[in-house]
Amino acid sequence: MNRQAQAAVLFLVGVAVLHAGFTDLYLRYVKAGLRPLLIVAGIVLIVAAIATVRYELRRPPATPEDQPEREYHDGHGHAHREPRISWLLVLPLLALILVAPPALGSYSAMRTGTALQPPWGFPTLPAGDPLRLSVVDYAGRAAYDHGRSLGNRRIKITGFIALDRSGNPYLVRMVLSCCAADAQPVKIGLSGRIPPVLQPDTWVEVTGTYTSKRTKDPVNDGAIPFINISRASPVPVPHDPYEDFSS
Repeated sequence: MNRQAQAAVLFLVGVAVLHAGFTDLYLRYVKAGLRPLLIVAGIVLIVAAIATVRYELRRPPATPEDQPEREYHDGHGHAHREPRISWLLVLPLLALILVAPPALGSYSAMRTGTALQPPWGFPTLPAGDPLRLSVVDYAGRAAYDHGRSLGNRRIKITGFIALDRSGNPYLVRMVLSCCAADAQPVKIGLSGRIPPVLQPDTWVEVTGTYTSKRTKDPVNDGAIPFINISRASPVPVPHDPYEDFSS
């Protein structure tokens, strides 16, 4: 792979990164707050590609004594062609352009322990009935504030369904610290008026109230609070399928 080809690949990667950053595609890879850094990274890659091409165009023409392009010396006076395996660098680019990976779902969630941790505090909840909360916010208040800040208010939460080995349903959201590679689940058990048929990875919106019922995650013994639901209905996959602990 010569310099011009390297610059072309670098340019295409930068364009693909910018495309992801300016659309919702980036949400499948990193948390929403990293969008500015992703856009900057794409711009830097494109500038580097352009600088590489300019350098090659300004370089003096090769003399007959120069080694042919795409060859290098092994230190013993022998010239070798550059390895073709370097073209495998194009594969991640094709994957980024052609394949939009699905968000992590129930398979990963039920094989990973809950990531729920005690929050720094419990801010006063806004008015509203029902009150919309994230899975992380409700689970933290239910598990570590024992529902004191929730009271008897009706709560509305959106997440996907995951079933344990016994068929017990959980409402789950995957939580990111940085990117999808470090995603971990936060789980809420469901009690009350549970729909008779729940399919794993189905996104639902549940409305219910706090209950003191809880269990331990069999993977890491983490706390899993419950919500006593009065209504559940399927919903489309949300704009951003992931949450973070600042939600």
